[in-house]
Amino acid sequence: MSIDRRKAALFGAAAAVRLLLFTSPGLPDLLTGRVEISTPVTSFKRLQEGLFLYNHNVSPYNGGVYHQAPLLLTLFSLIPSPATYPVFTNLLYISVDLSSAIALMQIAESGESGSSRLYTSPRREKRWSSVAVAAAFLFNPFTIATCVGRPTSVFTTCAILHAIAKAVNGATFHSMLAISLASYLSMYPLLLLPPLALLCYDRQKSTKRIESLVKFTAGSTTVVTGSLFVLLQMSYLITGSWEFVASTYGVQLLLPDLTPNVGLWWYFFVEMFDSFRNFFLGVFWLHLSSYVGGLTIRIRTQPLFVLTMVFGVFAIFKPYPSISDASIFLAMLPLYRHVFPLMKYTFVESSIVLYATFLGPAFYYLWIYAGSGNANFFYAITLVWSLGWSLLLADVLFAVLRDEWEVERPEMKGKEIIQI
Repeated sequence: MSIDRRKAALFGAAAAVRLLLFTSPGLPDLLTGRVEISTPVTSFKRLQEGLFLYNHNVSPYNGGVYHQAPLLLTLFSLIPSPATYPVFTNLLYISVDLSSAIALMQIAESGESGSSRLYTSPRREKRWSSVAVAAAFLFNPFTIATCVGRPTSVFTTCAILHAIAKAVNGATFHSMLAISLASYLSMYPLLLLPPLALLCYDRQKSTKRIESLVKFTAGSTTVVTGSLFVLLQMSYLITGSWEFVASTYGVQLLLPDLTPNVGLWWYFFVEMFDSFRNFFLGVFWLHLSSYVGGLTIRIRTQPLFVLTMVFGVFAIFKPYPSISDASIFLAMLPLYRHVFPLMKYTFVESSIVLYATFLGPAFYYLWIYAGSGNANFFYAITLVWSLGWSLLLADVLFAVLRDEWEVERPEMKGKEIIQI
Protein backbone atom coordinates (compact mmCIF):
# COMPACT_ATOMS: atom_id res chain seq x y z
CA MET A 1 0.00 0.00 0.00
CA SER A 2 1.43 3.38 -1.02
CA ILE A 3 2.00 6.01 1.63
CA ASP A 4 0.78 9.56 1.05
CA ARG A 5 3.95 11.59 1.59
CA ARG A 6 2.07 14.81 2.30
CA LYS A 7 0.06 13.18 5.05
CA ALA A 8 3.12 11.47 6.49
CA ALA A 9 5.04 14.76 6.51
CA LEU A 10 2.11 16.58 8.11
CA PHE A 11 1.61 14.09 10.90
CA GLY A 12 5.35 13.72 11.47
CA ALA A 13 5.83 17.49 11.74
CA ALA A 14 2.82 17.87 14.06
CA ALA A 15 4.07 15.10 16.33
CA ALA A 16 7.61 16.53 16.34
CA VAL A 17 6.39 20.00 17.32
CA ARG A 18 4.39 18.58 20.21
CA LEU A 19 7.24 16.37 21.40
CA LEU A 20 9.58 19.36 21.31
CA LEU A 21 7.19 21.46 23.39
CA PHE A 22 6.60 18.62 25.84
CA THR A 23 10.35 18.45 26.48
CA SER A 24 10.65 22.22 27.04
CA PRO A 25 11.49 22.73 30.73
CA GLY A 26 8.47 23.88 32.69
CA LEU A 27 6.22 24.56 29.68
CA PRO A 28 3.78 21.63 30.12
CA ASP A 29 3.32 22.43 33.82
CA LEU A 30 2.86 26.12 33.02
CA LEU A 31 0.17 25.44 30.43
CA THR A 32 -1.51 22.82 32.65
CA GLY A 33 -2.21 25.50 35.24
CA ARG A 34 -3.57 28.11 32.83
CA VAL A 35 -7.27 28.86 33.28
CA GLU A 36 -7.62 29.39 29.53
CA ILE A 37 -6.68 25.74 28.95
CA SER A 38 -7.71 23.81 32.07
CA THR A 39 -11.09 24.06 33.77
CA PRO A 40 -12.39 22.36 36.92
CA VAL A 41 -13.95 19.63 34.78
CA THR A 42 -10.97 19.02 32.43
CA SER A 43 -7.86 19.85 34.48
CA PHE A 44 -4.93 17.43 34.22
CA LYS A 45 -3.78 18.39 37.72
CA ARG A 46 -7.15 17.45 39.16
CA LEU A 47 -7.03 14.22 37.18
CA GLN A 48 -3.69 13.41 38.82
CA GLU A 49 -5.15 14.10 42.27
CA GLY A 50 -8.13 11.88 41.54
CA LEU A 51 -5.85 9.17 40.18
CA PHE A 52 -3.72 9.26 43.34
CA LEU A 53 -6.81 8.74 45.50
CA TYR A 54 -8.13 6.03 43.17
CA ASN A 55 -4.85 4.10 43.29
CA HIS A 56 -4.91 4.25 47.10
CA ASN A 57 -8.48 2.88 47.29
CA VAL A 58 -9.97 6.23 48.33
CA SER A 59 -12.97 7.60 46.46
CA PRO A 60 -11.76 10.51 44.31
CA TYR A 61 -15.22 12.06 44.43
CA ASN A 62 -15.35 12.62 48.20
CA GLY A 63 -13.24 15.77 48.38
CA GLY A 64 -14.98 17.85 45.73
CA VAL A 65 -11.80 18.21 43.64
CA TYR A 66 -12.16 15.57 40.92
CA HIS A 67 -15.06 16.15 38.51
CA GLN A 68 -14.18 13.90 35.58
CA ALA A 69 -15.42 10.56 34.27
CA PRO A 70 -14.40 7.37 36.14
CA LEU A 71 -13.20 5.62 32.97
CA LEU A 72 -10.45 8.22 32.68
CA LEU A 73 -9.11 6.96 35.99
CA THR A 74 -8.95 3.44 34.58
CA LEU A 75 -7.22 4.66 31.42
CA PHE A 76 -4.54 6.67 33.19
CA SER A 77 -3.98 4.02 35.84
CA LEU A 78 -2.69 1.79 33.03
CA ILE A 79 -0.07 4.38 32.05
CA PRO A 80 3.15 4.94 34.03
CA SER A 81 3.06 8.02 36.25
CA PRO A 82 3.70 11.21 34.24
CA ALA A 83 5.89 12.47 37.07
CA THR A 84 8.27 9.54 36.54
CA TYR A 85 7.77 8.61 32.87
CA PRO A 86 6.03 11.56 31.19
CA VAL A 87 6.73 10.28 27.68
CA PHE A 88 3.87 7.76 27.79
CA THR A 89 1.29 10.40 28.72
CA ASN A 90 2.74 12.78 26.15
CA LEU A 91 2.49 10.17 23.41
CA LEU A 92 -1.11 9.46 24.40
CA TYR A 93 -2.11 13.10 23.96
CA ILE A 94 -0.19 13.39 20.68
CA SER A 95 -1.88 10.28 19.30
CA VAL A 96 -5.31 11.64 20.29
CA ASP A 97 -4.59 14.88 18.41
CA LEU A 98 -3.47 12.95 15.33
CA SER A 99 -6.57 10.75 15.55
CA SER A 100 -8.73 13.89 15.63
CA ALA A 101 -6.96 15.16 12.52
CA ILE A 102 -7.62 11.86 10.71
CA ALA A 103 -11.33 12.18 11.49
CA LEU A 104 -11.28 15.77 10.26
CA MET A 105 -9.70 14.66 6.98
CA GLN A 106 -12.46 12.11 6.49
CA ILE A 107 -15.06 14.84 7.02
CA ALA A 108 -13.32 17.09 4.48
CA GLU A 109 -13.01 14.31 1.90
CA SER A 110 -16.73 13.55 2.11
CA GLY A 111 -17.61 16.90 0.53
CA GLU A 112 -20.59 17.25 2.88
CA SER A 113 -19.82 20.89 3.63
CA GLY A 114 -20.37 21.94 0.02
CA SER A 115 -22.95 19.43 -1.14
CA SER A 116 -25.42 17.80 1.25
CA ARG A 117 -28.47 15.72 0.38
CA LEU A 118 -30.82 18.72 0.38
CA TYR A 119 -28.49 21.54 -0.67
CA THR A 120 -25.62 22.02 -3.08
CA SER A 121 -23.65 25.25 -2.99
CA PRO A 122 -22.79 26.85 -6.35
CA ARG A 123 -19.40 27.70 -4.83
CA ARG A 124 -18.61 24.16 -3.67
CA GLU A 125 -15.58 23.87 -5.98
CA LYS A 126 -13.73 26.44 -3.86
CA ARG A 127 -12.39 24.14 -1.18
CA TRP A 128 -9.18 23.24 0.54
CA SER A 129 -7.77 19.75 0.46
CA SER A 130 -8.20 17.43 3.42
CA VAL A 131 -4.47 17.76 4.17
CA ALA A 132 -4.78 21.56 4.37
CA VAL A 133 -7.80 21.27 6.67
CA ALA A 134 -5.92 18.85 8.93
CA ALA A 135 -2.86 21.13 8.92
CA ALA A 136 -5.00 24.08 10.00
CA PHE A 137 -6.14 22.01 12.97
CA LEU A 138 -2.81 20.44 13.92
CA PHE A 139 -0.84 23.70 13.75
CA ASN A 140 -3.48 25.89 15.31
CA PRO A 141 -1.83 27.45 18.41
CA PHE A 142 -5.00 26.73 20.41
CA THR A 143 -4.81 23.04 19.49
CA ILE A 144 -1.11 22.80 20.30
CA ALA A 145 -1.47 24.62 23.62
CA THR A 146 -4.37 22.36 24.54
CA CYS A 147 -2.35 19.24 23.74
CA VAL A 148 0.68 20.38 25.77
CA GLY A 149 -1.59 21.55 28.63
CA ARG A 150 -3.08 18.01 28.72
CA PRO A 151 -6.72 18.71 29.66
CA THR A 152 -9.09 15.80 29.21
CA SER A 153 -11.13 17.87 26.74
CA VAL A 154 -8.91 16.50 23.96
CA PHE A 155 -10.61 13.11 24.38
CA THR A 156 -14.03 14.73 24.01
CA THR A 157 -12.91 16.60 20.89
CA CYS A 158 -11.57 13.38 19.37
CA ALA A 159 -14.80 11.48 20.09
CA ILE A 160 -16.93 14.28 18.60
CA LEU A 161 -14.90 14.50 15.39
CA HIS A 162 -15.01 10.73 14.97
CA ALA A 163 -18.78 10.80 15.52
CA ILE A 164 -19.11 13.30 12.65
CA ALA A 165 -16.66 11.36 10.47
CA LYS A 166 -18.68 8.17 10.93
CA ALA A 167 -21.89 10.09 10.23
CA VAL A 168 -20.70 11.48 6.88
CA ASN A 169 -19.61 7.98 5.90
CA GLY A 170 -23.05 6.55 6.69
CA ALA A 171 -21.97 4.53 9.75
CA THR A 172 -24.83 5.58 12.01
CA PHE A 173 -24.29 3.03 14.75
CA HIS A 174 -20.62 3.88 15.19
CA SER A 175 -21.44 7.59 15.08
CA MET A 176 -23.94 7.20 17.91
CA LEU A 177 -21.41 5.19 19.93
CA ALA A 178 -18.81 7.95 19.50
CA ILE A 179 -21.18 10.76 20.51
CA SER A 180 -22.24 8.66 23.50
CA LEU A 181 -18.62 8.44 24.62
CA ALA A 182 -18.19 12.20 24.17
CA SER A 183 -21.37 12.85 26.17
CA TYR A 184 -20.20 10.48 28.89
CA LEU A 185 -16.93 12.39 29.19
CA SER A 186 -18.33 15.93 29.13
CA MET A 187 -22.16 15.82 29.05
CA TYR A 188 -22.62 18.84 26.76
CA PRO A 189 -22.01 16.89 23.47
CA LEU A 190 -25.43 15.35 24.07
CA LEU A 191 -26.82 18.59 22.62
CA LEU A 192 -25.19 17.65 19.30
CA LEU A 193 -27.49 14.65 18.90
CA PRO A 194 -30.29 16.33 16.84
CA PRO A 195 -28.08 17.71 14.02
CA LEU A 196 -25.85 14.63 14.14
CA ALA A 197 -28.85 12.31 13.75
CA LEU A 198 -30.05 14.41 10.79
CA LEU A 199 -26.61 14.17 9.23
CA CYS A 200 -26.64 10.38 9.59
CA TYR A 201 -30.14 10.22 8.15
CA ASP A 202 -29.25 12.37 5.14
CA ARG A 203 -26.14 10.37 4.32
CA GLN A 204 -28.02 7.07 4.49
CA LYS A 205 -31.04 8.46 2.65
CA SER A 206 -28.85 9.49 -0.28
CA THR A 207 -27.47 5.96 -0.68
CA LYS A 208 -30.39 3.68 0.08
CA ARG A 209 -34.01 3.63 1.09
CA ILE A 210 -34.48 3.77 4.84
CA GLU A 211 -37.31 4.29 7.29
CA SER A 212 -38.91 7.59 8.18
CA LEU A 213 -37.00 10.30 9.99
CA VAL A 214 -38.99 9.75 13.18
CA LYS A 215 -38.16 6.05 13.33
CA PHE A 216 -34.55 6.71 12.43
CA THR A 217 -34.21 9.35 15.15
CA ALA A 218 -35.86 7.06 17.68
CA GLY A 219 -33.44 4.28 16.79
CA SER A 220 -30.44 6.59 17.08
CA THR A 221 -31.64 7.89 20.44
CA THR A 222 -32.06 4.32 21.64
CA VAL A 223 -28.46 3.51 20.71
CA VAL A 224 -27.18 6.59 22.54
CA THR A 225 -29.31 5.84 25.60
CA GLY A 226 -28.16 2.23 25.71
CA SER A 227 -24.51 3.19 25.25
CA LEU A 228 -24.67 5.77 28.04
CA PHE A 229 -26.36 3.21 30.29
CA VAL A 230 -23.52 0.74 29.69
CA LEU A 231 -20.86 3.40 30.30
CA LEU A 232 -22.52 4.53 33.52
CA GLN A 233 -22.82 0.93 34.71
CA MET A 234 -19.13 0.40 34.02
CA SER A 235 -18.39 3.55 36.01
CA TYR A 236 -20.45 2.21 38.89
CA LEU A 237 -18.44 -1.02 38.87
CA ILE A 238 -15.21 0.97 38.90
CA THR A 239 -16.12 3.35 41.74
CA GLY A 240 -18.51 1.13 43.71
CA SER A 241 -21.15 3.85 44.07
CA TRP A 242 -23.16 6.40 42.14
CA GLU A 243 -21.58 9.46 43.76
CA PHE A 244 -19.61 10.12 40.58
CA VAL A 245 -22.85 11.25 38.87
CA ALA A 246 -23.24 14.31 41.09
CA SER A 247 -19.49 15.04 41.07
CA THR A 248 -19.09 14.68 37.30
CA TYR A 249 -22.35 15.89 35.76
CA GLY A 250 -23.96 17.71 38.67
CA VAL A 251 -21.01 20.09 38.82
CA GLN A 252 -21.56 21.10 35.21
CA LEU A 253 -25.29 21.51 35.72
CA LEU A 254 -25.21 23.39 39.02
CA LEU A 255 -21.86 25.21 38.74
CA PRO A 256 -20.66 24.93 42.36
CA ASP A 257 -17.02 25.51 41.37
CA LEU A 258 -16.58 29.14 40.30
CA THR A 259 -12.94 28.94 39.28
CA PRO A 260 -12.24 31.70 36.70
CA ASN A 261 -12.24 30.65 33.04
CA VAL A 262 -12.74 32.24 29.63
CA GLY A 263 -16.52 31.84 29.86
CA LEU A 264 -19.35 34.09 30.96
CA TRP A 265 -20.86 32.06 33.80
CA TRP A 266 -18.32 32.20 36.64
CA TYR A 267 -18.30 35.96 37.30
CA PHE A 268 -22.05 36.27 36.90
CA PHE A 269 -22.69 33.61 39.55
CA VAL A 270 -20.02 34.99 41.86
CA GLU A 271 -22.12 38.15 42.06
CA MET A 272 -25.46 36.31 42.10
CA PHE A 273 -27.68 36.30 45.20
CA ASP A 274 -28.38 32.74 46.34
CA SER A 275 -32.14 33.26 46.14
CA PHE A 276 -31.89 33.86 42.36
CA ARG A 277 -29.20 31.28 41.62
CA ASN A 278 -31.44 28.38 40.54
CA PHE A 279 -33.52 30.62 38.33
CA PHE A 280 -30.54 31.97 36.42
CA LEU A 281 -28.98 28.54 36.15
CA GLY A 282 -32.13 27.47 34.31
CA VAL A 283 -32.01 30.60 32.15
CA PHE A 284 -28.38 30.07 31.20
CA TRP A 285 -28.89 26.41 30.33
CA LEU A 286 -32.07 27.23 28.38
CA HIS A 287 -30.16 29.88 26.48
CA LEU A 288 -27.36 27.44 25.59
CA SER A 289 -29.65 24.62 24.51
CA SER A 290 -32.05 26.84 22.55
CA TYR A 291 -29.48 27.46 19.82
CA VAL A 292 -29.48 23.78 18.91
CA GLY A 293 -33.17 23.63 18.08
CA GLY A 294 -33.26 26.97 16.27
CA LEU A 295 -30.23 26.27 14.09
CA THR A 296 -31.31 22.71 13.33
CA ILE A 297 -34.72 23.85 12.11
CA ARG A 298 -33.55 26.91 10.18
CA ILE A 299 -30.59 25.23 8.45
CA ARG A 300 -32.09 21.77 8.12
CA THR A 301 -30.53 21.40 4.67
CA GLN A 302 -26.96 21.59 6.08
CA PRO A 303 -26.68 19.60 9.31
CA LEU A 304 -22.87 19.65 9.22
CA PHE A 305 -22.94 23.44 9.31
CA VAL A 306 -25.35 23.29 12.25
CA LEU A 307 -22.78 21.21 14.12
CA THR A 308 -20.09 23.76 13.27
CA MET A 309 -22.21 26.61 14.58
CA VAL A 310 -23.03 24.75 17.78
CA PHE A 311 -19.30 24.28 18.40
CA GLY A 312 -18.96 28.05 18.27
CA VAL A 313 -21.89 28.45 20.65
CA PHE A 314 -20.23 26.04 23.07
CA ALA A 315 -17.01 28.05 22.93
CA ILE A 316 -18.93 31.08 24.19
CA PHE A 317 -21.80 29.88 26.36
CA LYS A 318 -20.65 26.63 27.99
CA PRO A 319 -20.42 26.65 31.82
CA TYR A 320 -16.70 25.79 31.71
CA PRO A 321 -15.32 26.71 28.26
CA SER A 322 -11.66 26.73 27.26
CA ILE A 323 -9.57 27.32 24.16
CA SER A 324 -10.15 23.64 23.36
CA ASP A 325 -13.74 24.53 22.44
CA ALA A 326 -12.49 27.34 20.22
CA SER A 327 -10.03 24.97 18.53
CA ILE A 328 -12.72 22.50 17.40
CA PHE A 329 -14.80 25.37 16.02
CA LEU A 330 -11.77 26.69 14.13
CA ALA A 331 -11.07 23.14 12.92
CA MET A 332 -14.46 22.98 11.21
CA LEU A 333 -14.41 26.46 9.68
CA PRO A 334 -11.94 25.64 6.84
CA LEU A 335 -14.51 23.17 5.52
CA TYR A 336 -16.54 26.25 4.48
CA ARG A 337 -13.87 27.90 2.40
CA HIS A 338 -16.46 28.42 -0.33
CA VAL A 339 -18.44 30.97 1.73
CA PHE A 340 -15.44 32.93 3.02
CA PRO A 341 -15.76 35.57 0.23
CA LEU A 342 -19.29 36.32 1.47
CA MET A 343 -18.12 37.19 4.98
CA LYS A 344 -17.91 40.91 5.69
CA TYR A 345 -16.00 41.53 8.89
CA THR A 346 -13.18 38.98 8.99
CA PHE A 347 -10.52 41.59 9.82
CA VAL A 348 -12.48 42.99 12.75
CA GLU A 349 -13.33 39.53 14.09
CA SER A 350 -9.80 38.19 13.86
CA SER A 351 -8.42 41.37 15.42
CA ILE A 352 -10.76 41.11 18.41
CA VAL A 353 -9.94 37.44 18.96
CA LEU A 354 -6.19 38.09 18.74
CA TYR A 355 -6.54 41.11 21.03
CA ALA A 356 -8.29 39.02 23.68
CA THR A 357 -5.90 36.09 23.20
CA PHE A 358 -2.81 38.17 23.95
CA LEU A 359 -4.27 40.41 26.65
CA GLY A 360 -6.16 37.68 28.53
CA PRO A 361 -3.06 36.20 30.22
CA ALA A 362 -1.78 39.71 30.98
CA PHE A 363 -5.02 40.73 32.70
CA TYR A 364 -5.08 37.49 34.68
CA TYR A 365 -1.50 38.13 35.81
CA LEU A 366 -2.39 41.66 36.95
CA TRP A 367 -5.29 40.30 38.97
CA ILE A 368 -3.83 37.15 40.56
CA TYR A 369 -0.07 37.73 40.75
CA ALA A 370 0.69 41.46 40.55
CA GLY A 371 -2.28 42.44 42.71
CA SER A 372 -2.75 45.64 40.72
CA GLY A 373 -6.13 44.62 39.36
CA ASN A 374 -9.26 42.74 40.34
CA ALA A 375 -11.66 40.21 38.89
CA ASN A 376 -13.14 42.87 36.62
CA PHE A 377 -9.85 43.03 34.72
CA PHE A 378 -9.99 39.41 33.65
CA TYR A 379 -13.76 39.27 33.19
CA ALA A 380 -13.63 42.34 30.93
CA ILE A 381 -11.21 40.62 28.57
CA THR A 382 -13.32 37.44 28.56
CA LEU A 383 -16.25 39.61 27.43
CA VAL A 384 -14.11 40.86 24.55
CA TRP A 385 -13.14 37.25 23.79
CA SER A 386 -16.81 36.23 23.66
CA LEU A 387 -17.65 39.27 21.55
CA GLY A 388 -15.07 38.28 18.95
CA TRP A 389 -16.41 34.74 18.63
CA SER A 390 -20.00 36.00 18.57
CA LEU A 391 -19.21 38.31 15.65
CA LEU A 392 -17.46 35.48 13.82
CA LEU A 393 -20.43 33.17 14.37
CA ALA A 394 -22.85 35.77 13.07
CA ASP A 395 -20.67 36.50 10.05
CA VAL A 396 -20.29 32.84 9.06
CA LEU A 397 -24.02 32.29 9.51
CA PHE A 398 -24.73 35.32 7.33
CA ALA A 399 -22.40 33.97 4.62
CA VAL A 400 -24.07 30.55 4.54
CA LEU A 401 -27.56 32.05 4.49
CA ARG A 402 -26.51 34.41 1.72
CA ASP A 403 -25.19 31.42 -0.23
CA GLU A 404 -28.55 29.67 0.16
CA TRP A 405 -30.45 32.84 -0.72
CA GLU A 406 -28.60 33.23 -4.03
CA VAL A 407 -29.58 29.66 -4.95
CA GLU A 408 -33.22 30.40 -4.20
CA ARG A 409 -33.11 33.75 -6.02
CA PRO A 410 -30.44 33.60 -8.75
CA GLU A 411 -31.31 37.10 -9.96
CA MET A 412 -29.92 38.53 -6.69
CA LYS A 413 -26.48 36.95 -7.08
CA GLY A 414 -23.72 39.49 -6.50
CA LYS A 415 -26.08 42.28 -5.43
CA GLU A 416 -25.45 44.18 -2.22
CA ILE A 417 -27.79 43.62 0.69
CA ILE A 418 -28.05 45.25 4.09
CA GLN A 419 -27.41 43.04 7.12
CA ILE A 420 -29.73 44.08 9.96
